[in-house]
Amino acid sequence: MRTIDLTPLYRTIVGFDRMAHLIETGARLDTATGWPPYNIEQTGEDAYRIELAVAGFGPEDLSIELKEGLLTVTGKKAATEEGRNFLHRGIAERGFERRYQLADHVRVTGANLEHGMLSLSLVREVPEALKPRKIAINVGSASASANDAPLIEGEAKSGKAA
Repeated sequence: MRTIDLTPLYRTIVGFDRMAHLIETGARLDTATGWPPYNIEQTGEDAYRIELAVAGFGPEDLSIELKEGLLTVTGKKAATEEGRNFLHRGIAERGFERRYQLADHVRVTGANLEHGMLSLSLVREVPEALKPRKIAINVGSASASANDAPLIEGEAKSGKAA
């Protein structure tokens, strides 16, 4: 049995719907076939690369789509069976669909097809509002007036140090 029933979890959590959805999606994606083979590589602190072995597929046969954090790579090969008589057929030219659930703020920056390898470059770009920031600590009386409010780095008033 490979299915996970998250119904009890839904009854006791509030506001974690996205996380539960990610768990369900991950469980469904895990049952996918192993074709085509792929690598996921971390190329920097916030940079990643997905490589898929798509020998025999050209750029016109491949489709890459990103929708709501789900990256979908699809390959559809046009049938060219006319006049061909195979004695052995070992090269798979079947279509495929490979899906990857991306974390928040991860976006695809490029795609390159070379020597049968499709490389997708990804980068995580955290918005400035979500990055950590330093807050200055005032020393003095406990009852601070509006003029003595703690300063946030980059928002210092004239004459005050942050």
